[in-house]
Amino acid sequence: MPWKIEKSDAEWREQLTPEQYRVTREQGTEPPFSGDWRVSEEHGIYHCVCCNAPLFENEHKFEAGCGWPSFDRPMTPTCIEEHPDTSHGMRRTEVTCARCRAHLGHVFPDGPPETTGQRYCINSVALDFHAGE
Repeated sequence: MPWKIEKSDAEWREQLTPEQYRVTREQGTEPPFSGDWRVSEEHGIYHCVCCNAPLFENEHKFEAGCGWPSFDRPMTPTCIEEHPDTSHGMRRTEVTCARCRAHLGHVFPDGPPETTGQRYCINSVALDFHAGE
């Protein structure tokens, strides 16, 4: 994405719910099985809750059993960014929105081998589903 969205903490707090702010701006995690983690046949696109950037297609969502929405790929390679994350004594790869730097979740190499082999484990509170897109 060719542009970045910059907002103050006050602007983000005004726009987002407290839980959305905690997860997307403070690198939080929602409790497992608390959000939109189930797979449905409905066609649509998941957008960033902070900046409305299209991030994941519903047709690439799969049941991982982890309690968070899981996708085998982003919409485009440039809509997200990946960063090393060594917080909480773990070695993981954080996934953020390329447009506004919202924390989305993490990517792991244990996704469906018949597709990409990747599991983008994303906080549902960081996403906004647009049905029919």
